[in-house]
Amino acid sequence: MLDEKPLVRVEGLRVEFQTHDGPVTGVEDLSFDIRPGECLCVVGESGSGKSVSSLSLMRLVEFGGGTIAGGRLLFQRERGEVDLAKAPPAAMRDIRGNEIAMIFQEPMTALNPVFTVGEQLAEGLVVHRGLTRAQARARALELLAEVRIPEPERRLRQYPHELSGGMRQRVVIAMAMACRPRLLICDEPTTALDVTIQAEILALIDRLKRETGMAVLFITHDMAVVAQMADRVVVMFRGNKVEEGTVQQIFKSPREPYTRALLAAVPRLGEMTGRDAPEPMRLMREGQVARPEPVIPPAPEPLLVVRNLCTRFAVKGGILRRTVARVHAVEDVSFTVNAGETLSLVGESGCGKSTTGRSILRLVEPTSGQVSLAGRDILALGPSDLRKARRDMQMIFQDPFASLDPQMRLLDQIEEPMLNYGIGNRAERRDRIAQLFDRVELPRGFMRRYPHELSGGQRQRIAIARALALNPKLIIADEAVSALDVSVQAQVLNLLMELQRDLGISMLFISHDMAVVERVSHHVGVMYLGRIVEIGTRRQVFENPQHGYTRQLMAAVPVADPRRRKIGEELRFRPIPSPIHPVGHAPAPSVYREVAPGHLVLAEPATHG
Repeated sequence: MLDEKPLVRVEGLRVEFQTHDGPVTGVEDLSFDIRPGECLCVVGESGSGKSVSSLSLMRLVEFGGGTIAGGRLLFQRERGEVDLAKAPPAAMRDIRGNEIAMIFQEPMTALNPVFTVGEQLAEGLVVHRGLTRAQARARALELLAEVRIPEPERRLRQYPHELSGGMRQRVVIAMAMACRPRLLICDEPTTALDVTIQAEILALIDRLKRETGMAVLFITHDMAVVAQMADRVVVMFRGNKVEEGTVQQIFKSPREPYTRALLAAVPRLGEMTGRDAPEPMRLMREGQVARPEPVIPPAPEPLLVVRNLCTRFAVKGGILRRTVARVHAVEDVSFTVNAGETLSLVGESGCGKSTTGRSILRLVEPTSGQVSLAGRDILALGPSDLRKARRDMQMIFQDPFASLDPQMRLLDQIEEPMLNYGIGNRAERRDRIAQLFDRVELPRGFMRRYPHELSGGQRQRIAIARALALNPKLIIADEAVSALDVSVQAQVLNLLMELQRDLGISMLFISHDMAVVERVSHHVGVMYLGRIVEIGTRRQVFENPQHGYTRQLMAAVPVADPRRRKIGEELRFRPIPSPIHPVGHAPAPSVYREVAPGHLVLAEPATHG
């Protein structure tokens, strides 16, 4: 039974930001409360004020140019109630990370690049809990194991840039949970995580909530996660609360048209059953097509052919920094992307999806293999020819904040690739940029803004506009929609599918979101430990999964229905083996059996030595 007295009461919160165009209201008259042991989910579109309200509770909004212009933020401490809006800095330092902790949306900006993971995990334990360095290190190891990071001993000595996006996010989660806070604020904590680890992290947060009575303020755009986690839901739109209710009320009988539109935009696993081609989503929005047309490509013609691609990274050690081992990030990967089609690569964090995409563009140099784009051997090109070839292949990166220049206006960032390749005069370029802003549904007035003045979802749309600036033949989308809320995600997916239909663009779509992959793909490849374990058409892989790992991934997908909660179920995932092997280790080649024409499944290693 939940404690009747709220742990947190937000009353009439108003937050303002000063911009070049005058003050902007981020949150206007927001009120809610959270009781101990309760999970309140705040949902809404990118820019609706979800994150601003959570940053206000930590008083971190002031460090981002915001001002708490009105309202009270009442927090029940052990020694009595305190208004966080008026608390002195010393009291806030004591509360932050200790009594109220936060899991941030973008792990690369939440972690300090010059300190190791171990040092950052230990810091809060030493400051707030008075542990010795040795005790803090032992606790840090436990925390890394709790969030299922392989080889925790090694990770403690590593720096944030040495970890994958999903691993960095797990480190941030471990840091937030270190002091067992009374209120845990989760700002999109699972966007960078694949479904299996997301399921485990959600189960971990849920277990801590039940066992310790910790209150959870969960900010997310993933309605399936809301259905699994929430006790109550607050729906926000443009800084205002539009609806509040129990999770059952919101999903079963939403009152507001906006809430209904949000729920309609959720891609659900299984909705594409029986359809051969990807199909844009029906959105309850003005100006959207009434009946989306499927994306049916012309006769299949290979555009990108990848054969036996291997990418390995050296692990240095010793005083002389010699190579002592190698990370086999991508191992014997082969596939073909046809013109005008989408091939999706799915798999857990660290399985080699992103490295495969970067190897194709030669952002990391492959160890061996063949990559050809429209008949050109990409791996054989010299620097100047590679530069020309890159006009035809562009990448949308996972973390938009890291891929945009913080000191350049958005207008200049999208113009830069056109300038590099000498496209058009100034007026033509400006006209093209304005069209791109329209295409990605951002106001033209944003052109003069800088990346930090946008929400995460808006930044990702800028990254997509920049990738489209050169009219490429191939777009490699590395988790391109993982940072977007459902309605914007649906718009961007529809946009990518429309571009594919109108311009014949091919896509290599890298994602951990199975429902999104089912919606956009013509073909799907499932990756595990650097290898493709199953590949085929979307219907073959989703409607007749043959490999045990593919079935496991699908079982972990959260369902956007609060009546079908999986969160308490025991999820048994085998630990991911290490991809690090000694120098000279020669892995067996990938051997596949053909289940149906074009549907290949990796034979177990025992069957091929």
